[in-house]
Order: sequence, then C-alpha cells, then structure tokens
Amino acid sequence: MTSNTTTVPTPGRFIGRPVDRVDGRLKVTGGARYAFEHSNLARGTTPAYGVILGAGIPKGRITTLDTTRAEAIPGVLKILTYRNMAPQPAFGAPMPPNVPDVFTRARPMLSSDEILYYDQPVALVIAATWEAARGAAALIDIRYMQEPGFYDPLAAHAERYKPARINAGFAPDTAHGDADAALAAASITIDQTYRLPYEIHAPMEPHATLAQWDGERLTLHTSTQTIANIQSSVAASLAIPRGHVRVISPFVGGGFGSKLIPHAEAILAAIAAREMQRPVKVAFTRQQMFANAGHRPAMEQRIRLAADGDGRLTALVHDVTAATSRFEEFAEQSGVVSRSFYASATRRTTHRLVRVDTNRGEWMRAPGEASGLLALECAMDEMAERLTLDPIEFRIRNEPERDPETGAPFSSRNLIACMREGAQRFGWAQRSATPGARREGRKLVGIGMAGAMRPNYIGPAQARVAIDRSGQVTVQTDMTDIGTGTYTILAQIAAERLGLPLQAITVELGDSNLPRSPGSGGSWGAASSGTAVHNACLALCQKIADAARSHAASPLRGADPMQARFEEASLTLGDRSAPLAELIAQTSPDGLDATGSAARGETYKTFSQHAFGAHFAEVAVDIDTGEVRLRRMLGVFAAGKILNPKTARSQMIGGMIWGVGSALTEAAMLDPRYGHFVNHDLAEYQVPVHADIPDIDVIFLDEDDDKGNPLGIKGIGELGNCGANAAVVNAVYNACGVRVRELPVTLDKVLAGMA
Repeated sequence: MTSNTTTVPTPGRFIGRPVDRVDGRLKVTGGARYAFEHSNLARGTTPAYGVILGAGIPKGRITTLDTTRAEAIPGVLKILTYRNMAPQPAFGAPMPPNVPDVFTRARPMLSSDEILYYDQPVALVIAATWEAARGAAALIDIRYMQEPGFYDPLAAHAERYKPARINAGFAPDTAHGDADAALAAASITIDQTYRLPYEIHAPMEPHATLAQWDGERLTLHTSTQTIANIQSSVAASLAIPRGHVRVISPFVGGGFGSKLIPHAEAILAAIAAREMQRPVKVAFTRQQMFANAGHRPAMEQRIRLAADGDGRLTALVHDVTAATSRFEEFAEQSGVVSRSFYASATRRTTHRLVRVDTNRGEWMRAPGEASGLLALECAMDEMAERLTLDPIEFRIRNEPERDPETGAPFSSRNLIACMREGAQRFGWAQRSATPGARREGRKLVGIGMAGAMRPNYIGPAQARVAIDRSGQVTVQTDMTDIGTGTYTILAQIAAERLGLPLQAITVELGDSNLPRSPGSGGSWGAASSGTAVHNACLALCQKIADAARSHAASPLRGADPMQARFEEASLTLGDRSAPLAELIAQTSPDGLDATGSAARGETYKTFSQHAFGAHFAEVAVDIDTGEVRLRRMLGVFAAGKILNPKTARSQMIGGMIWGVGSALTEAAMLDPRYGHFVNHDLAEYQVPVHADIPDIDVIFLDEDDDKGNPLGIKGIGELGNCGANAAVVNAVYNACGVRVRELPVTLDKVLAGMA
C-alpha cells in the first residue's frame, strides 16, 4: 500500500494554500445574488409570483376543483391546474433506458387529475404579489377520491423486487465465491440488520426559480448544482430546443444532491412565465421541500460476516432493501462499498427495492457510501469484538492489496495510514475494550472509529481562459459553486499556472452560455472543472510564448519557448524576461484565449481510484436519561493533493457533522397511514446545531496520486460524510454497551438497552 503519508503537504504558490474565498466579500455584504433575488428583468417588466398548492392525499384522483373564490382575490392573474395546462411530453417509464436520461428526461407538471404522492403540485396560483398568491391558494376548493397506498417499505410483508440497475449504473448484485458455504463452515460469524430512516437534504437555500421569456427563448435564474441537466430537462419538459433555454446559477445556497434535476418550481415557473408573457418567480416553502425535493430512501441492510481464527474475513454478505417511488425508480447503491473496501475470501452484495406511494428518492450527499458504510463499519466493530481484536487491527488484517471487486491495483490507498495517524492523535490507546468501563460522574464515556471511502470520479468538462492587454485573466465554465469554494480553487489553479496574482483572476461560473461542465455532484466538480481550467491555462501559456517568440514587437522575439516560465506576472524565455501585461499589449492587443477539457482517461480502467479516511468520535451517555452527546471528533483523510486546505477543511467538517446528524438526530417520519412526512420542517426534522457540535478536527495526509488527473486531486465534498455516522454509533456502544442498529440513536433506544 502507499506509504507517502507526511502530514505537512508542500504547497505551490497558490495551489495548496489556505486562500480566503474570493467570493467571500460578496456573500457577507449581500452582493451574491441567489435565484429568487435576481431582478435583472426586461425593461418595463415586473415579476409575478407563483405559489404551489400541494395535494392533501397521497394517492387517488381529483374529483372537485373550484378556483372561483381564489380567482376573485385582488392581484390574482391566473391559476394553472391540469384543466388548463397545455399538453406536455409524457413522463415515461419509472426507469429510463440509459443512466443520463434520469437527469435529462421530461418532467411534466399538472398534467392529469391523478395524485401519485402527498403534496404533489395540483395548482399554481400566479399573482402580482406573493402574498396574494399564497392567500388565493388557500381558497381553492379541491376534493379527492383517495385510493389505498403502501407506505411501509420495511414491513415484513413488503413485496421486494430486483432493479435492472442501481444508481450510477452499477449492477444490483455481485458475487465472488460461495459465501453461503463459507458462512456455514465458519466458527465465528455475525448476522445483523441495520436500519436507516428517510433523510432530507435541507439545503439552506430552498429550491427557487425566476423564469422569463424573450420570444421563443427562455432564461431561468434557478438554484441548481448542474446547469446542463436543468437546461436539457426543462427543454424536454417544454418540448423546445435545448439551445433555447439559458440557465443562470452563479451562487447556490447548498444542494447536497437535491438540485441535480429540475423540480416542480422550475418547470412551473417556466410554464407560468410563458402563459403570462412576463417574468414569474416560484419557490418551494421549507415544508414543500420535504415531499417535492427528494430524500434519502429508508432502507434496511443485513450484513453477514465470517472470519477465521486469525481475524481474516472468509465471507462478506451485504443485502440492501430500500424504498423507491412507484412512479420513478431510485436505487441507492449502498452495498457497492462492500465490494471494494475489505478483502474477503468470498463476497456477495444484493439490492432489492420496495415500491411505495411517495415522491422519488434522490442522490443525497455520498449516496451509497454514507448509508452502506454505516452498516459495514458497525458490523466490522461487532465482528472485532467477537474476535477479541482491536477494531483497527481487525481492519488492518483485512486490507486488500488490490480492489477485491475488479482486481485492479489501487491508484493509492492510505486507509491504514489514516487509521494509525488518527489513533495516535485521538488517544485510541487509552480506549477500553470493555463497554461502559469509563465513567465520569453520571456520564459513561466511549470512543469509536470507522473507515471512509469515496470513489474518485471525473466527468467531461470544458473551460475557457482569456487574458486581456492589461494582464487580467477571465476563467469561464458553467460549473457551479454550491458553497464549496469553486470560485476560489479555480482562481488558484489559474493563478498558479499563469504566474499571476489572484487579484488578476476573475472566475465566471453558473451560466449555460459558458463552456459545459458536469456541475457539482458526485465529488467530481473540482477534479473535472479544475483539470479543464488547468489544460486551458497550459494552452494559453503556449499561445503567449509563441507570440512572444515570433511577434515583431515582442521584447522576447527569437527566444527559446521550450524554456518558458510564467512567474511573478512575467514570462521568462531562457535568460530573458518581460511583464505579461506588456507582452500582451505589444503582441496581442485584442487579448488571447484558449480552451481546455477534461475527460476520464485510460487510468480509470486500469486503476481503482478512491479517496480514503478514518473517523474517530468520543461521546458521553447520560446514565439517567440515555442522552448522547458528542464530545470530540477527528477525521483523517488521504484525498490526493489538497487545492485549498481552508475550504477543504470546511467541506470535511460539514460532512462529519452530517454524519453526527445521521447518527443522533435526523429522521423524516413517514406516516404509514397517510403517506406524508409528519416532521416536515426544521423545527421537527432535527439537524445538528452549534450546541450539538463541540471540538471537530480534520487532518489531511500528503498523498501523491497522478492517476486520476494532472492536478493529483480527488473529490472531497462527500468523503467527510462517509463512515462518520458509524464512528459515532460505535462510540455509543463503547460508552454504554448498547448497540443501536436502527438510526438515529435516540435516548429511548439507549435507555431500553441500558435497562
């Protein structure tokens, strides 16, 4: 395994430096405009406002729909329902034939009287003010004929089926060797089931859109992670050419996977604006987001492990059963992580789905790993206890030399180094192997750990970099910044490659008129857009050097371009140097530009590429109440070259806090009678707050991995969330001896076990 694990990386002039966010001032002064705040409308126009009315039943049909009272409200302009909507393309089968079609398919709205899930949009009230629209929506008389539905995916009698594929195109089932025979022959086994509830993305900025038409062309100011997906899907939904839709999203207040596809607010805003021939703004309320903007599906994961007397796995079986919408399939790949994380003589993973009458599940931060590692890493701790082995030592004994699923070598794999570094820093040696052994007053204190892994992806991306006669550089790509720091890292890459100060770099993002990128999702944004910018800068450097060598007015004419160095805002060719701004003004007064691209290369076929990490958590459990409190947490990660330690640390801490929420507080409660989320706001859906999060630290190991991209970087937006919940759950067991296998770990479950 890779052993280059120094904890102090060597940064470049800008890459690897903890640079402040270049867009920070805009954000703290209100200069960063989010979707609903945009006001750059056509001259003489003012926006109308749309308010969505949601269905009051989970399944059935509309029998009565009377908008008379609502239409009488002053300021109401029009009410759209299935009765007066123009024809739209059909939605199609629950699972389209190709993976990309999931993101770009038509998504018709208000297209029939059929109700498929609770709070499904049944009307859009358009008014001169938002208040008038909201008031009118409450006056619509709508009645239904309710039909029986199914809402309990983990019920024993639930009908399960095998999907044709699972998220990202993975096969639902894989098998290596005879796992059943290995389990039957083993003297040491475990067989446990772990349950995860529905979880909600809850980004700070609700889904919102401002739509306006200019003739046959539509402009959407919307909150999205992926410009191209929204452009394609909205165009398909409206049956217009893709090139007639412009999507603008320069700032996004979080997404976490819920903004990878358009939702009702974007489609309805576009339709309403076309109907009214004026701009229209539509936004989900916080409550509407719970039913209409996706969720992580509820799921049950059964883990069976077998080991020999030396603590080496002889069987690993990971069976996943999860909820899916009846009308649109989503299968989170929770078992895939078990295919590559540990060595085992035999292995099998399966995925089964149960159809329920809710809206579709969606990609939620670290889909697959966040849920799958909860089960796998808790099971590994349970097996380590059966073997009387230290949990870290047990994991080390099952470290694979190659990817167990594909047989490919790892491009780098520093999981052991992360565990050892974390153990040393966290004081793992002081941990008692006996649960409940450490007591401080009326508190039982324990520590736990878990491993982390997330695939390193790269997607097709393009970028344009231009320099003007004053030496100012503009970087352009339709990549989004969802709060992760994209503006900053792309500026750092350009400044590093061109030898210019950060102040000379302007980054333009989030506009479909710019070169296309895969957007923010799957932890591939930085690698994809960063590689494209890197390559564009190299191409621009070549153009500048060629002009400097050959142009009659150049002070560097005739110099050797093979020795070009771009540094300190100057170009050096051999022993001659000139300021870049002076060179451009003399040789290319109209400026120069170049494009660059990124794509998945052959190394993605020949190497298994992942980022790794290890989480450590300490909790205190109140003996009298069963309340669990996190006391401290550490994450140690090996994720290639870190472009910006400050923004990267922020990403990791945010991911780890997600894990704490998953472990201790978060659960969207679906009423099994009426099919709606009961706790559909942030008062009752409890995410961690400042009082819940004490000391969290993050360490990055220096890792040199050139197999994925020329920058040597890996995705980090989701790695912090992978395995974090398992570390907390394992710490709870070490503290009080109660093994909670159904999240979240609430005091009623702890007290029942302690009793």
